[in-house]
Amino acid sequence: MLRIDCAAPTQKVFSQHSRIHSGIRFVFVFAELKGINQQSDIGFITVMEQLQYCTVGFFYKNPKNPVWVMGSDTHLTVLFSHEKRLVSPETPGEIARRVFRQFDPDGSNFIPSPVLQDVLCALELVSEPEYVELMRSRLDPENLGIILLNAFMNEFFPDDKKSTPDTFDLLHYNGIPNSNYGNVVQYSRGQAVLLESDVRMCNPSDPMLTCLQTKWPNIEVNWAGNRTPSLN
Repeated sequence: MLRIDCAAPTQKVFSQHSRIHSGIRFVFVFAELKGINQQSDIGFITVMEQLQYCTVGFFYKNPKNPVWVMGSDTHLTVLFSHEKRLVSPETPGEIARRVFRQFDPDGSNFIPSPVLQDVLCALELVSEPEYVELMRSRLDPENLGIILLNAFMNEFFPDDKKSTPDTFDLLHYNGIPNSNYGNVVQYSRGQAVLLESDVRMCNPSDPMLTCLQTKWPNIEVNWAGNRTPSLN
C-alpha cells in the first residue's frame, strides 16, 4: 500500500489554492479548490500531467525526500534516488524559474511581454512601470511580444548556480511481476543526465520519460540493460 502523508487531507495535487468559476447569464459562482500548502515527505509525479488531465504542484514534485510515487493511467510505481541534492533548498534562480513558469502554463519557456510586471512583482523585484517598460524593451528588442526564459534569467540572475546536480542515479520499483523483465520483480537502475537545453523532447512511445519530464523537462536516462522500466 502506498500512502502520501500531508499536514491535512486534500483532494488536489497542485500547490496552495486555485480558484475556478462558472458563468451563467453573467452570474459567476466561484469555487476554491484546496491543494497542499507544504512539502510532503514523499512526492508524486504522473504521466497524466503531460496529457493535461491534471497539474501537479511544486510541493509534490519537490518533496522532503528524493522519493516519488509515479502515476500512469492504470498503476502506481515508485521512483527514488540516493542523491540528496535533488531535494535541497531552491536557489534564488530556481525560485525565479518556478515563478516564471507559473506564467507559462504551456511550458514553452517564454511569457507574453505584458505579464513581465506580474512576474517581477511575484519575485519581489523592482516593478515600477517605467522600469518594467525599460526591461520589456531590453528583453524583447524585436518587439515580438514575448520574453524568453533564458533572456530573463541572464538579465536578472546571471550568476545563479543550480542546486540540482547534472547527473544522478534513479531507481524504479514496479511490484507487478509481468511488468518486470523475466517476470521477476526487481529494481530498475538508471543514470540520469540533465541536458543544458530547456527544450523538452516529447516521446509518446516512452511513458517513463514523459512522466519524468514533468519534473525534469530536460532529462535523459540510461537504464541498465537498455531496458526502460514500465509504469503499468
